[in-house]
Amino acid sequence: MKAAVLREVGKPLTIEEVSIGKPGPREVLIRTKAAGVCHSDLHFVEGSYPHPLPAVLGHESAGIVEAVGSEVRTVKVGDHVITCLSAYCGHCEVCLTGHMSLCISPETKRAKGEEPRLFREDLSGSGDTKMAQFLNLSSFAEQMLVHEHACVAIRRDMPFDRAALIGCSVMTGVGAVIHTSGVRPGETVAVIGCGGVGLATINGAAMAGAGRIIAIDRIHSKLELARQFGATDVIDAGADDPVKAVQELTGGGVHHSFEAIGLKVTAEQAFKMLRRGGTANIIGMIPVGTMIELHGPDFLGEKKIQGSFMGSNRFPVDMPRLVDAYMGGKLKLDELISRRIKLEDVNSAFDELKRGELARSVIVFD
Repeated sequence: MKAAVLREVGKPLTIEEVSIGKPGPREVLIRTKAAGVCHSDLHFVEGSYPHPLPAVLGHESAGIVEAVGSEVRTVKVGDHVITCLSAYCGHCEVCLTGHMSLCISPETKRAKGEEPRLFREDLSGSGDTKMAQFLNLSSFAEQMLVHEHACVAIRRDMPFDRAALIGCSVMTGVGAVIHTSGVRPGETVAVIGCGGVGLATINGAAMAGAGRIIAIDRIHSKLELARQFGATDVIDAGADDPVKAVQELTGGGVHHSFEAIGLKVTAEQAFKMLRRGGTANIIGMIPVGTMIELHGPDFLGEKKIQGSFMGSNRFPVDMPRLVDAYMGGKLKLDELISRRIKLEDVNSAFDELKRGELARSVIVFD
């Protein structure tokens, strides 16, 4: 099958022929139909986060089940599915206490010594067939081989390109609002960064009934897009001090802030713009080794800062509900897609992410 492979940090992905195994007892083979190009992939391309190489990237995807293992019970051949990188075992402590997105059980991966899910044919006789799977998925490829708890069946009238977005950015943003921070009707929200995740966060805040939703970015076109997703106010971070502007708009700060970029300065701003008792949620992937500095006395006002991973999701329940929300006109997905591309165009999508120009490029497979 064709796949986009990262061989060296900082270098473009290469389109290669990669081999894929057959489903084990708890595994599912999926024909990839669409895959979003996410900023999280770019973090690994640029080396902000380490990963074994070479690797097939991609983690925001939807497709059709082609084959299942002998013990699979959650999906069947022909099902339309959304994938999720936070695969779960279902019986560890975090799973049993309702925090499935935090599961890191090795049971969802193949054990050392087993044939890998992805590999290269040894045509040269060198014995080197290594190919790493990325975040349990590797969806920049024509097929995916995943644990059954890394995908969920959805209704068949849902378009694949929009379904793929639910697999990461939308689940991350909406989930951060609803699950991680528990935004209530009438509360105030600020969102720093209006890319795909930030826009989904704004949409989630609107769905949750937030009274005031303040979007913050440096790019005017993204701020205009934020209004379409439910922002009541926008702040140009290149022209104004975001913290001061938020405090003035809200009379002291917001109940909930969401940092959707992954920078030290914006994480610190997210905490500073809180009112007493407020909660800052760090959604963005802050580079390894970066330290955040906060003003100690602020904690006397019961301000809180916390991480949010994949929207604290329970994806087998959440994702079908988000599909229904889109089909019912409540969740905006069409506006998130800036263009549809072929697998061979993946590097140009990364270039556009670096420039901060687009909401989302989606790879569409024939």
